[in-house]
Amino acid sequence: MSQGSRSTPVWRRIGTSSVEGQSGGDAVVIVGGGPVGLTVALDLGRRGHHVIVVNRLDYIPAGSRAICFSKRSIEIFDRLGIGEALVSKGVAWNVGKVFWGDEPEPIYQFDLLPLKDQHRPAFINIQQYHVEELLVQAVSSLKNVELRWGHRAVGVKTNSSGVTLDVLAQESSYSLTADYLIACDGSRSSVREFLGLDFQGRVFEENFLIADIRMRGERPAERWFWFDPPFNRGQSALMHKQPDDVWRLDFQLGWDIDRAAAVQPQNVEKYVRAMLGPDVQFEREWYSVYIFQCCRMSRFVHDRVIFAGDSAHLVSPFGARGCNGGIADADNLCWKLHAVRTGQAGPHLLESYNSEAVVTADENILQSSRSTDFMTPKTPTSRAFRDAVLELAAEFSFARPFVNSGRLSTAVAYPDSPLNTADVDTWSGGISPGSPAVDAPWEDGWLLDRLGERFVLLTSDWHGTQPPNVDILDVAGVATDSTALQERYELNAGAGYLFRPDQYVAARWKRVSAARVAAAYQRALGH
Repeated sequence: MSQGSRSTPVWRRIGTSSVEGQSGGDAVVIVGGGPVGLTVALDLGRRGHHVIVVNRLDYIPAGSRAICFSKRSIEIFDRLGIGEALVSKGVAWNVGKVFWGDEPEPIYQFDLLPLKDQHRPAFINIQQYHVEELLVQAVSSLKNVELRWGHRAVGVKTNSSGVTLDVLAQESSYSLTADYLIACDGSRSSVREFLGLDFQGRVFEENFLIADIRMRGERPAERWFWFDPPFNRGQSALMHKQPDDVWRLDFQLGWDIDRAAAVQPQNVEKYVRAMLGPDVQFEREWYSVYIFQCCRMSRFVHDRVIFAGDSAHLVSPFGARGCNGGIADADNLCWKLHAVRTGQAGPHLLESYNSEAVVTADENILQSSRSTDFMTPKTPTSRAFRDAVLELAAEFSFARPFVNSGRLSTAVAYPDSPLNTADVDTWSGGISPGSPAVDAPWEDGWLLDRLGERFVLLTSDWHGTQPPNVDILDVAGVATDSTALQERYELNAGAGYLFRPDQYVAARWKRVSAARVAAAYQRALGH
């Protein structure tokens, strides 16, 4: 593994792109070529838009970054054509175990996918560089998407009709004009700095050590979390399996430490051998110490400049809400920007990206903050409360929801979204407006694959006329597991669900009609 700038390890060297013939025009420009920026590029590119990605790195970086990709993210990647490759490479898992103190057995375990008969697992573990490489391959196959490696954004100017981005590459400079600029350039976003914008939130006074190691041996593909283990007394620890015999070990270190000394191999190995045993054979993959913030921008949409991922919001790594939250941003944004740029909707539709993405960010920040507070009690009272919860959780199921070792990322609902059409019927079950679709078997495949990335009416026994711009998916007469669909959607004859292109429910009815669908479709586009 070679080294990049500032000692960043390199997974795949690409090289700096040419600076000749650079232009923008009617393009959407994306600053940042990480997983969020590449997801935006792939989504918009598949929809036919001219996209330019400006990425300051000229390589795919390795090192300790995101590894846990949620079921929702995998379903988004399925829609974009790379889900199967990710799942085939990754380590699938549904089970988490919680340990406490000296007990060798978990005090309890949980299943993150209690609703079975779905295509994808709750999570896959896969190193971020594998995800980025698959995204790069997919994006590179699109002639309307340009990846500009080693090109650094150095200035932004905006006006009512577009954006101008100043770029530096190979000691040459040029400018790009664009309809819209999507800032996906991470926690130290240069675009955010150019516009004089900032985060609001909280810095946690705690250090954590990541030890990515390579070792052989059979261990279950589960999430193991320890409170106050004998090998890290008074602190916490975490273990995850990754592909290629790589394991992610995470150790809480406390606040007042020598961070440079903490990553020295001899110091890291003390923790690794204490956790895994004195005779374990392993190789160093990557060691680092991190602190973190839980914060966000006040707004994500600033006229023609839109922020997504870490450039817009930051959370702790516990719960795998950072990268998954950024992928959710991309999924929410792209169909709306497509509708605006193709004239199906006005620019005001992008305000719903701001409101919905802020809801997702606030949920992730709330859960991340709570998990960190529970894991790292700072007073005797808070520690006594935590230990009492753990003691009860070992015997009583009612206490287990109070244990917070990082509540893991799930799709966030938008019950108050202005794009929803409110229920006019009384439902005892089903999926309410503003909620993401739940998968179910469909013929020899799966419902989410059938929904695709367009407006779809899922119905049973449809007899109406074709609603404009909405495809019909009629369950009547389809050789599928109607029990699963019925239980998940309460889909009796005559009922219907209108899904947005991001597979969120826009509206539902016990008795659906073409007129109702047409009105809900217009509302979902912000009309």
